[in-house]
Amino acid sequence: MEKERLDDKLILCEREEATLLFRTFNYENAWELGNILIVTAKERNAKVALNIIINGYEVFRYCFEGTGPYNSLWLERKNRMVHLKKISTLRAGYQLEWNHLDLENDWLLNPKEYSIKGGGFPILIEGIGCIGSVSCSGLPHEQDHKLVVDSIEKYLKVYHK
Repeated sequence: MEKERLDDKLILCEREEATLLFRTFNYENAWELGNILIVTAKERNAKVALNIIINGYEVFRYCFEGTGPYNSLWLERKNRMVHLKKISTLRAGYQLEWNHLDLENDWLLNPKEYSIKGGGFPILIEGIGCIGSVSCSGLPHEQDHKLVVDSIEKYLKVYHK
């Protein structure tokens, strides 16, 4: 990808993470956000698998017909990356590309266990940091990311472009 275009995408990811902050987040919030994810996916006719993890515990999962175990593996890989780096999986991938680094050789992470494809996003609490993740699998990876971000924006009533 062109350096200038990559720079714009990286800046957008950083802005999303700086903007999409929760004051609190509990199981009830996960249920509400999860239902927004489902509605957003239906609006886009997206056959995806979705999950929300809080403090290492899966509190929400929904899989549309047409998804399967392969999507679950992607969710796990995306969640691992978010929990380790405390950033979106899309941002992680862009950071590696920007710096001409490799997931396995430079970050010492097994690509079978960690994903740098979009669709994993941190649950960031104001003044605290990352307490979990929201993940989507089933679309091209940048669309997975957009579905999650758009859903969090709807939930928080925060819109930016």
